[in-house]
Amino acid sequence: MRILLFTGKGGVGKSTVSAGTAAMAAARGLRTLVLSTDAAHSLGDAFGLVEGVPGDRSERLLGAEPVQVTENLYVQHVDAQRRFEQSWAEVQGYLLTVLDTIGVDRIAAEELTIIPGAEEVFALLELRRMASSGEWDVIVVDCAPTAETLRLLALPEALGWYLERILPVQRKMVKALKPVLTKAAGVPMPGDSVFDAVVRLHGELAEVRALLSGPDASVRIVLTPERVVLAEARRSWTTLSLYGYRVDGVVANRIFPAGGSDDWRAGWVKAQDEVLADVEASFEGLPVWRSFYRPGEPVGVEELREVAEAAYASALGAEPLAVPDTAAPFRIERRDERTSVVHLALPGMARWVGREQVQLGRNGDELAITVGAYRRLLTLPAALSRLDVSGARVEGGELQVTFTRRTTNTESEMP
Repeated sequence: MRILLFTGKGGVGKSTVSAGTAAMAAARGLRTLVLSTDAAHSLGDAFGLVEGVPGDRSERLLGAEPVQVTENLYVQHVDAQRRFEQSWAEVQGYLLTVLDTIGVDRIAAEELTIIPGAEEVFALLELRRMASSGEWDVIVVDCAPTAETLRLLALPEALGWYLERILPVQRKMVKALKPVLTKAAGVPMPGDSVFDAVVRLHGELAEVRALLSGPDASVRIVLTPERVVLAEARRSWTTLSLYGYRVDGVVANRIFPAGGSDDWRAGWVKAQDEVLADVEASFEGLPVWRSFYRPGEPVGVEELREVAEAAYASALGAEPLAVPDTAAPFRIERRDERTSVVHLALPGMARWVGREQVQLGRNGDELAITVGAYRRLLTLPAALSRLDVSGARVEGGELQVTFTRRTTNTESEMP
């Protein structure tokens, strides 16, 4: 099964590109699902569908379960609130009890128990549910704009760290001191069902992480040929690689076709050509597919498919549905019995991320890597946890960290 995630700066047309890619896959005979995790939910508009009202059957309904649009093509908007209620009932019930005990109004309490970031978490769980169903050959995900997508994809590992290290200690403390804490605090302590729900979430998020960082999944960046958009796309490539996700290509959208005597359009063509040259250079090694403006807005399955077919034909030899042959962003090389090197792909870092923005930290079996505003905690395998960080450098678009001896705590900045 192939999983494709599309992201990009807001307004670049990623919903159109996502929908077109899905329509193209379905036309090739692949059973295809296109999922929207974007709160704007533009997929229905792209396909010419509407959000349904219960009891109204005048148009095809688009909602929380897959809806067939045409042969082999299904569309779904992730209903994060419903998934929250299904998967988080035990925890929400406990929180409501606590808030009720201290006199918080019921309606206000329900609002307070909706945990920040819950929508992102349950969007991931819905993707996992669909992927594990075995019903699909291709799943296309229309992600939220770049910043939200990066937060979304960082969640499984970040929450996993908390659930592995902090939760077991909290559970033991509550179990041992429950009568005392309940009496002292005047509120009930969480029971086993609450902790079990959190542990279950941990397992599900670990599966999501394995799914999205696996060889059959990749991220595709959509951009328009504008300097500001390109700058964000470059940073996205570096950050996605930091978190261990493959980027398999770039779609340059909304390009003005050359020709005609219109000076205004000729000016835009010239300006876009200059940016497109920078796009090709910035994403060297990746296919850059080009999608041109059409006479009218592409709405509906056939028009979307035509847009995708034309765009993907622009980069010869780059099959848009093939499993990417790019190397895993994270790998470990054992050089000898005393030395191992961690390779972490950070493409373009030398060109648009200053080395002063890259920091390394080591604490026990964890390696903290910070690139600008983003940080990743890598849990080291046992073989590396007994060694020390003896050096780090950037070479060939990779951050290479060398381990040679045991340490307890180091903090260093990239040279």
